[in-house]
Amino acid sequence: MQKKVLLDTNIIIHRENSIVSNYNIGHLYRWLDKLHYTKVTHPYSIKEIEKYKDKSAQESFSVKLEAYERIKVVPEPTEDFLRNFTNSDKTENDKVDNALLFYVYSDKADLLITEDKKLINKAKNIGVSDKVLSINQFITKATEANPALVDYKALSVKKELFGNIDLSKPFFDTLKKDYNEFPSWFSKKSEEEAYICKDDKDNILGFLYLKPEDENENYDNIKPKFDRKQRLKIGTFKVLSTGFRLGERFIKIIFDNAIQYGVEEI
Repeated sequence: MQKKVLLDTNIIIHRENSIVSNYNIGHLYRWLDKLHYTKVTHPYSIKEIEKYKDKSAQESFSVKLEAYERIKVVPEPTEDFLRNFTNSDKTENDKVDNALLFYVYSDKADLLITEDKKLINKAKNIGVSDKVLSINQFITKATEANPALVDYKALSVKKELFGNIDLSKPFFDTLKKDYNEFPSWFSKKSEEEAYICKDDKDNILGFLYLKPEDENENYDNIKPKFDRKQRLKIGTFKVLSTGFRLGERFIKIIFDNAIQYGVEEI
């Protein structure tokens, strides 16, 4: 019997929206197809999407929703089930969450995938955390359980000059927000190299800049003061969670460089 996965409203919007807001969504759908899951939508999710004020967006979503199987018979959450959440439920959105959660709780679907942390916590409280997963949790589990299906070629890490890397990519938004001087620093590094990983749609998934330092490096502005020795400085390091153990690959690059340069500290 083919397995069913219920997709929360936020997952469908991530997938079908014209503006990309979560770069792991493509990997999620790729895994769902590889593992032959039937993608199911709840009537409450459809109602939420229909609330969009933008008529053109409504029409676009309406067409795209035809690719999903719709639940025809909606089981009503029992009193015993709802009693678990009487102290936390306050909004209409909680009612929607409970309906989706109960569908999985009552074994109508094998999994529920959501980015709603409150919904994930509710699942833990009633003992079904193994059936309610975030995008990253699902991808990680799918990767570990099916290593033969992993397409590592789509996620190769390579060296690239700063000057050839597009700083306007959304990947760098958090770095620019946290560090006002980041664009200026990035521009000054145009002739230097960094390690970068992209997916097959040219989205950046990982970035690493390393700087070897020797005994002549000036550490006078650091307290407590550093001893003068060979070091490898991790200048900038960011990785998106992809389920492909990309972070581990970058960590290996760091240690390989440390061995190459014969540094005493990282």
